[in-house]
Amino acid sequence: MAKAQRVSETPATALLRARGVAFTEHPYEYLEHGGATHSAEVLGFDPFTVVKTLVMQDQDARPLIVLMHGNRKVSTKQLARQIGAKSVEPCAPEVANRHSGYLVGGTSPFGTRRAMPVYVEETILALPRIAINGGRRGYLLGIDPQVCVQVLGAAPVNCAIDL
Repeated sequence: MAKAQRVSETPATALLRARGVAFTEHPYEYLEHGGATHSAEVLGFDPFTVVKTLVMQDQDARPLIVLMHGNRKVSTKQLARQIGAKSVEPCAPEVANRHSGYLVGGTSPFGTRRAMPVYVEETILALPRIAINGGRRGYLLGIDPQVCVQVLGAAPVNCAIDL
């Protein structure tokens, strides 16, 4: 078994440590456009338990975060209906970077530059453990999914569709 590798602190890990949240660190070789499928594969995780952090915006360009299974995508129509928005769409990468303070591919919902509403696919909350970005490309954290509700105030939504 590989020795646990300690990665330098990110705003996400600093926030979780400050809140006393237990997490495991899972660094991996980042692959441009590899996404959750790549990280799941190299770390030996089920892609359903690897959670993507997606920065999106509503019709008024107000940002929001959606936490979604690595092997599912967001139905923006279903999401918009559930959160009372006219429409929802992904932010352009440079806009997402500006809102979150992280680079796309390394976006964590924890420790974002700007406070944004967070929505979590409800089936994620039923999992015993998830892997979620730790605030750097090639770096996932293993946590209890309830932390997303406790620390982020994430609201459950039902908007997953198969890839």
